[in-house]
Amino acid sequence: MRTVIAGGHGQIALRLERLLAERGDEVAGLIRNPDQADDLRAVGAEPVVLDLESASVAEVARVLAGADAAVFAAGAGPGSGVERKLTVDRDAAVLLADAAELAGVRRYLIVSSMGADAEATGSDPVFTAYLRAKGAADDAIRARGAALDWTVLRPGHLTNSPGTGRIKLAPSTGSGSVPRDDVAATLLALLNSPGTAGLTLELISGDTPVEEAIRMVTSH
Repeated sequence: MRTVIAGGHGQIALRLERLLAERGDEVAGLIRNPDQADDLRAVGAEPVVLDLESASVAEVARVLAGADAAVFAAGAGPGSGVERKLTVDRDAAVLLADAAELAGVRRYLIVSSMGADAEATGSDPVFTAYLRAKGAADDAIRARGAALDWTVLRPGHLTNSPGTGRIKLAPSTGSGSVPRDDVAATLLALLNSPGTAGLTLELISGDTPVEEAIRMVTSH
């Protein structure tokens, strides 16, 4: 299996790349900064330098050619302003989906955020823009219907605590936090779970092993 991950140097992406490589899969990570390439190689991923804020759909589709899945794990990150929430968290997610369709890559996972809503309001304008951008991206992906086998994953507050391998995964979980380790483990399992296509799922720490949690959401 070959997976291409946008935002390949992100904290979740690096964890997922390592997990994919450890099980013998091919994995490529899209990065803007070539100085990050060695970090990807260190976890077993192929670095691909490509700026999703300036690349065309055709350029991204060429990178996706032959892949089995695409994962959007990119984000403008802390310290970025409102504009880059739109160009990265929203527009780049849509670009990757457009490219996946063009390249014939059906499986598409997007790492969103709990509370993502295109109509979000709040006192912090940058965080509000982030939630709106994530929500708009989610809406755009879900509007494709059966054109992609998409799954939207909305983790709660992210931490760097060691993963437990136990989660709560549901269309609505209530607020909570989750280690990035467990987000990556959940993404790994989702890639092999076609029954989750068409689902929007919230994710926080819980008591259920990852694989069992995924079976539970696909059994309803």
